[in-house]
Amino acid sequence: MIPVTAPMAGVVYQLPAPVGTDVGEGDSVAVLESMKMHVPVPAPRAGRIKEVRVREGDFVEEGDILAFLE
Repeated sequence: MIPVTAPMAGVVYQLPAPVGTDVGEGDSVAVLESMKMHVPVPAPRAGRIKEVRVREGDFVEEGDILAFLE
């Protein structure tokens, strides 16, 4: 499984790709909010969302695992 990690610290604003969703490389897996800016977190490659480890409203640090692709 391939991890999708947070590129920065922030609050999970949105999770547009729930478990089971097929995503392409670069598709948004999550959207983080930091300093009133929304930053999409892209999929590192194409795959299917196998697991989501966070919920909307959670605070994450840079490098935290948000989800896994298979």
